[in-house]
Amino acid sequence: MRKPNRRDFLRNATAGGAGLVILSSSRSVWAYAANEKLNVAVIGAGGRGKWYVDQVSKLENLVALCDVNENRAQAAFKEHPGVPKFQDFREMLDKMDRQIDAVTVATPDHTHAQASVTAMRGGKHVLCEKGLTRTIHEAQLMRKVAVEKSLATQMGNQGSSCNSARRGMEVIQDGLIGDVKEVYSWSADEGPDYEERPKGEHPVPAYLNWDLWLGYAPYRPFNPNWLSWNAWREFGAGRIGMWSSHASFIAWNGLNMRSLWEAHPKEKVRIRVDAQVSRINRLSYPKWAAVHYHVPARGNQPPCDWYWVGGLSAPGWRQKIEERLGRKLTWDGKNWQDHHHSLIVGTKGAVHALASNFSFAFLPADNFKGVDIAQPKRYPRIVGEYLGHEKDWFRACRDGRYTLSDFRNTGPYTEFLLLANVATQIEGPIEYDPATGKITNDENANALLTCERRKGWEL
Repeated sequence: MRKPNRRDFLRNATAGGAGLVILSSSRSVWAYAANEKLNVAVIGAGGRGKWYVDQVSKLENLVALCDVNENRAQAAFKEHPGVPKFQDFREMLDKMDRQIDAVTVATPDHTHAQASVTAMRGGKHVLCEKGLTRTIHEAQLMRKVAVEKSLATQMGNQGSSCNSARRGMEVIQDGLIGDVKEVYSWSADEGPDYEERPKGEHPVPAYLNWDLWLGYAPYRPFNPNWLSWNAWREFGAGRIGMWSSHASFIAWNGLNMRSLWEAHPKEKVRIRVDAQVSRINRLSYPKWAAVHYHVPARGNQPPCDWYWVGGLSAPGWRQKIEERLGRKLTWDGKNWQDHHHSLIVGTKGAVHALASNFSFAFLPADNFKGVDIAQPKRYPRIVGEYLGHEKDWFRACRDGRYTLSDFRNTGPYTEFLLLANVATQIEGPIEYDPATGKITNDENANALLTCERRKGWEL
């Protein structure tokens, strides 16, 4: 038997619950564990990952840095010269297994699941950036492993840790805006709609491990255009993964959408999805897409029509959203206030989720005077909302209580969102069974729920 390490001690202390012993210092093991700093490794230390480098080093123990691109990670590496550095997260997790309690993952979308699942199978808590995964199968697996390992997990949609947003979820659940029949979620960005793969072989920069960057994807000669990873279906979850992971979360929770994944298979729940696109493009993302989800009833909540619009040049959709909002959208490439929002329309009014779900507003405002929108009544309140998302995850690592964006919730949420990326590649509607995680009416579409992985990168 191996000698118990610090992480074993913390885990056993938390698992002991009411049966904890009292130490000679009169401090319970629970109190010791609660006050102990976590040892956190950062996978993806450049770009968005630099945020996690900074926050982990302020709040916990930063014990390892990993990035395949030393140029992007240069600032983090220089600021923390004594912290061990790696290119391959598998090597880091193997060599430093006993020294790591938790990891953050902020790599391109196609390696999110690989890094997260590997870490969770090793008993590490995980915070993973959005879009949580690139494929629906990966989202299913993220949820499954998180449940099996009983770990604290979190998707990087920081707006979910805002008190106002949590209150918005409650007012929808409580029927303050009546029965919800329509949901609109949008991103002003247009897709690149590339017609062909990058051509030509370029020298691989000395600072980049190209083979590790590709991850599970088939090997191909280096071309810098591949590094714009969210433009390519093979590497990114597109605009819906980038923006709707934020914008739609109030609607997802307020409408109790997760219950569809918890229904008994005999109920034969189906989510039907059909899409309009500028053109079908299986290589890259189309210029615009308008996706219609037909959502069945959930408990006492009626069926609703849920629309995702990517690219405000989609014919007629900007005008339709403006009609529901009661004002013009001012997106011009500069005004981020109108860039990605959602609108939940009920029979008594509407909730307009703003700024990545960090706040919400009632429409029309005069109909809801006196309604408290600042603090949640049932959802846990976040203390100190700046860094609240990361602090909430650190708290969950210690006390075992779930976060709102735990993979048990955001796994199904990601499945739901990514159905749009399947529907935009198929002629005609698809029907998805949340209980089995399969498309029931189109085998070609069902094959798009997963992807092939090269040897050494199996999940």
